[in-house]
Amino acid sequence: MLIRVGYDIQFELPQATAFVVHLRVHPTRQADLTYPDAFTIEPGVRIDEYQDSFGNLCSRFVAPQGPLRLACSAIVNDSGKPDAMALAAEEIPVGDLPFETLLYLMSSRYCEVDLLSPIAADIFGGCKPGWARVQAICDWVQGHVTFDYTKTRSTKTALDVYTERVGVCRDFQHLAITLCRALNIPARYAAGYLGDIGVPATPNPMDFSAWFEVYLSGRWWSFDARHNKPRIGRILMATGRDAVDVAITTTFGVTKLTHFTVITDEISSAT
Repeated sequence: MLIRVGYDIQFELPQATAFVVHLRVHPTRQADLTYPDAFTIEPGVRIDEYQDSFGNLCSRFVAPQGPLRLACSAIVNDSGKPDAMALAAEEIPVGDLPFETLLYLMSSRYCEVDLLSPIAADIFGGCKPGWARVQAICDWVQGHVTFDYTKTRSTKTALDVYTERVGVCRDFQHLAITLCRALNIPARYAAGYLGDIGVPATPNPMDFSAWFEVYLSGRWWSFDARHNKPRIGRILMATGRDAVDVAITTTFGVTKLTHFTVITDEISSAT
């Protein structure tokens, strides 16, 4: 299956501003691109590229005062298969976990593990460990949190989502991640492209999507507390502790977003 991905993001800058962006497909999916997914920038400036501590591809640049446009169009060769499942996948005792996964058991900016641990133990402590417990968390979050674009904010944390019971995709994932970590299941935030492939199209404008990954039986598995079903065409861009680590754009100064379009469409091989 071929999937066209891309974006057109525009800002108005009152002064020269430094940016750090996560706008490249993740290294684990770079081989699936038919050509490099480097973005164009108007006006042209020097772009420094690097890999961050989570293994994501990042770009840094300083844009001058005035209009700024970031745009990209690429084609990904995808398997066309839904997210992998392993109902028998098991939790690994903390003492046996790989060292690099321990970070994803701890509290982070949007995931207050300490505050939600009693709640997690009360609701999910009796669930069968492993895949079934993670699925129970996703079922609960989807069943108790309402999706609403107008009811989120940049400061909303997992505890806020639990209390207010409303939010957007990142809020669903933050709550599920925190509940998993509270039960000693490593969980990390993931962001990327997810089009309406194999499901009814939604009336909402296309956007970058959030999901999360858990470490069971020696590998990471994708879960999605908002959609709560295996999906086709999930194209990873970045992973981290929470949304702070994978922000599409981080700006070091005042900016005004003037245009934002994301494309994720299945195309025929003849296109």
